[in-house]
Amino acid sequence: MKPRLIVTRRWPAAVEAILAERFDTTLNASDTPLSPAAMTSAFADFDAILATVSDRLPVAVFPDSAARTRIIANFGVGFSHIDVAAARDRDIVVTNTPGVLTDCTADLALSLMLAVARRTGEGERQLRAGEWRGWSPTHMAGAKVSGKTLGVVGMGRIGKATARRAHFGFGMKIVFFNRSPVDDDETRAMGAVQMPNLEDVLATSDFVSLHCPGGAENRHLIDARRLRLMKAGAFLINTARGDVVDQDALIGALERREIAGAGLDVFAEEPAVPEALKRLENVVLLPHLGSATEETRVAMGMKVVENLTAFFEGRPVPDRVA
Repeated sequence: MKPRLIVTRRWPAAVEAILAERFDTTLNASDTPLSPAAMTSAFADFDAILATVSDRLPVAVFPDSAARTRIIANFGVGFSHIDVAAARDRDIVVTNTPGVLTDCTADLALSLMLAVARRTGEGERQLRAGEWRGWSPTHMAGAKVSGKTLGVVGMGRIGKATARRAHFGFGMKIVFFNRSPVDDDETRAMGAVQMPNLEDVLATSDFVSLHCPGGAENRHLIDARRLRLMKAGAFLINTARGDVVDQDALIGALERREIAGAGLDVFAEEPAVPEALKRLENVVLLPHLGSATEETRVAMGMKVVENLTAFFEGRPVPDRVA
């Protein structure tokens, strides 16, 4: 008998077809996130739950006793939305999809840097609204990106890919904060300097790009105190997780122009975005598009297929996180 799976959201058609062929698969045709009650029921009805970042799996949705579910195969690198300890206590394996979305997320980080510094969102809105009155020397002058200092917070795969693009593409100086030492050929080739603490990176950088995991360890890593350490002309870029930034503190800093601007692809309570953020012109807001290319989303789905196949065949699971 084939293992029984539930896919909590719509996935690329090519991936759904493979899942349907290999497993007893229940798809989510409505593409509506499961309610907490439905998620709890899934633990009793399915051998595997194929979750996404839009799902919430706190301890409250896990069953009190043994579950039918033996694996939560997450579509995405980040898994802070899953209570990994609750899964481990119930002998449920958790996997993710690292590696395949590195380039697309790094591309988007650079897109946000350029967009907020060069005010492209403002410019397009002005033009579409019919408010552009023609070129003038003082019209919508932004900030230069080339040659500036980029501070990377979290020098893993995506942090390195972002730094590489910034350094070799835009001649940017790279400084970074990482909790463990990073000293390899790639960082040395960029002349990247690891700073002893996050505060030094914030005070030094013209752009700060976040690439650290979410969850309790990094919740509100960027808070009001640390925002005040940034240069008045600096920009904060977040393609990591929304909870890494104290969103209310950031809104205040943007409103008071304590920093020049921000580019955000992630938010604290997705899909909700505070109206105060939407009203600000010195912030670029994107709907969690970091991995949103057809090639990458298919590759993420195929990572899930590989993890599931290995698990149910009794082989080591490639991307096990718990």
